[in-house]
Amino acid sequence: MTEPFLRARARGADEKVVDYPPLPDPLVVGVYDNHTHLEIEDGVSSLDFREQLDRASSVGVRGVVQVGTDLETSRWSAEIAAHEPRVLAAVALHPNEAPELAAAGLLDEHLAGIAELAARPRVRAIGETGLDFFRTGEDGREAQIRSFEAHIAIAKEHDLALQIHDRDAHADVLKVLRRVGAPARTVFHCFSGDAEFAREVAAEGWYLSFAGTVTFKNAGPLRDALEVIPRANILIETDAPYLTPTPWRGRPNSSYLIPHTLRFMADHLGTDASMLAAQITSNTEEVYGRWDDTALDAPAVGGR
Repeated sequence: MTEPFLRARARGADEKVVDYPPLPDPLVVGVYDNHTHLEIEDGVSSLDFREQLDRASSVGVRGVVQVGTDLETSRWSAEIAAHEPRVLAAVALHPNEAPELAAAGLLDEHLAGIAELAARPRVRAIGETGLDFFRTGEDGREAQIRSFEAHIAIAKEHDLALQIHDRDAHADVLKVLRRVGAPARTVFHCFSGDAEFAREVAAEGWYLSFAGTVTFKNAGPLRDALEVIPRANILIETDAPYLTPTPWRGRPNSSYLIPHTLRFMADHLGTDASMLAAQITSNTEEVYGRWDDTALDAPAVGGR
C-alpha cells in the first residue's frame, strides 16, 4: 500500500527532518499494541494521538496500552483512556525517575499519586516500573528497588497487570519479584533477555512482550528467546515512538507499524501471521481485559 510520507522532526542539533513510514498492509486478524507512548512529542514524534490511533485502526491494530512514565504522563494516560475506546492505561514512575524523586523527598508523594490513578476503571496496568542499571548507578539502586516494590504492591492491591522495565538488571528484577511476590499478570515489556532468561520468565507464568527490536539484524538472542517460550506467553508492542521495526529502523515509530513486527515474528516461528495474531490477541486480553468492557467518560478531552 502506498501512502504519502508524514513528517516528523528528528533529534539532533541540525534539526534534520525525517519521514514517518508509510502504512503497512492491514492485518487480517488484529492485535493490540500493549506498550506505547502516545504523548511523546519531544522531537521524535509529532503526530496527534488521534491520528496515530486512526492509522493503527486502519491496519488492524485493535487498541493500545498507553503507558505513563511519571505522575504527569500517568495522569494524561488515565485521562485519555477514560475517553478513548481504543486506549487502556498503564501508570507508573519509570525506574530512572525514582532516584531523582527520592533525592528531592518526593518519591512517596508521587507513589501515592500513582496509587490514586490505579483505582480508575480503564487503568489496567502498573507500569512501566522495574529496574534500570544501564542509566542509574549504584547510588540510585536503593531508590529504584523501593519504587519497584511499591509499584508491585499497588498492582496487587488493585488486581492490575504489572509492566516491567528491565534493563541490565535481569537477576535483580527476578530477585525482587520472587521476594515480594509478583502480581498474577506480569509482563516483561520490551523483553531484552536471551533464551535462558526467557525460559525462566515463562516458567513463572509471566509474559514476554516483543518490540521492533526482535527484527533487528543483531537481535539473534531475542529471536532465540521467542523460539523457546510457549506462545501463550507472547505479547507484542511498539514502545513508540522508539524501536521502529525493520525495514523502517531510524524513522519514528507508531502503533500502526506493529504489523511489520507481527509478520516478522510469524515468519521466524514458521507459522501463519493470522494464527499468531489470534494467539497474541487472546493473550493480551487475558492480561488487560477487553477494551470495550468499561464505559467511557464524556466529553472527549483535547489533544496534547
